[in-house]
Amino acid sequence: MAKRLRDYELLQTYPVVIVHVMAVIGLVMAAMGNVPWEAWALCFTLYWVRMWGVTAGYHRYFSHRTFKTSRVFQFIIAIVAQSSAQRGVLWWAAHHRDHHKFSDQERDVHSPIQHGLVHAQIGWIYDHNGKTDYARVKDMCKFPELVVLNKVWVVPTILLAVLCTAWLGWAGLLIGFGLNTVLVWHGTFTINSLSHVWGNTRYETGDTSRNNWILAIITMGEGWHNNHHHFMNSARQGFFWWEFDMTYYTLKALSWVGIVWDIKAPPARVYGADLEAPASARDVKAESVSSIEAA
Repeated sequence: MAKRLRDYELLQTYPVVIVHVMAVIGLVMAAMGNVPWEAWALCFTLYWVRMWGVTAGYHRYFSHRTFKTSRVFQFIIAIVAQSSAQRGVLWWAAHHRDHHKFSDQERDVHSPIQHGLVHAQIGWIYDHNGKTDYARVKDMCKFPELVVLNKVWVVPTILLAVLCTAWLGWAGLLIGFGLNTVLVWHGTFTINSLSHVWGNTRYETGDTSRNNWILAIITMGEGWHNNHHHFMNSARQGFFWWEFDMTYYTLKALSWVGIVWDIKAPPARVYGADLEAPASARDVKAESVSSIEAA
């Protein structure tokens, strides 16, 4: 685990630095009035499309298997997810399953409690974590197309950048793609960092996960993090009607036309008078992760 700046794989950070620089240049262009409205529309639209790929794809499908779909749509979800430049779906799922198994313990690679907010936000990605632990995602390794896509994870991102540039030129690249990518990255990463230090706790989960309505809005429902850590096998993370969860709403709509099915819901016990998890909360979470991997 990195303790000092020089412990990180600094040479591997150049793509992230470049994209941030692109976003800054795009904002300077915008301040000079050189960005057409179409570029802002593209940035706004792609934010929600790519965030959906993160939340429905990386997280609720590949990490937790909270719904079922066809092999073709599974591949489409993977492409949309990887267009957000957060590495391969198998890499993402393997690390996320470890996060739940060891939440806020030393082996939790992005715990802000153990390693600080900056490390949890983005540093952990460059803390010698580049390899995919395929043993953690055996259930998904049976699909060779996912294994191949995981190895060439940057391809969907590059294709998206090319398409944005082909449509709107430099504005499409810098605002439609660059600024958008930065926003999607940091929107996603707030769940690793801020949702363990900022918000309310409904359930005793054995870690510091919190519910935060602001984070739920910018991440299409991921901000109900304490709910999720209480029962991770639910596709619905906003357990109550007033808890905004756009990812769940879209999955429900897709189920109406048969694209997804068997959407897992929270059990009745989460709505009971006693909102505390069992005393052995960590054992329950580890058992839930193991059941996913064995599926």
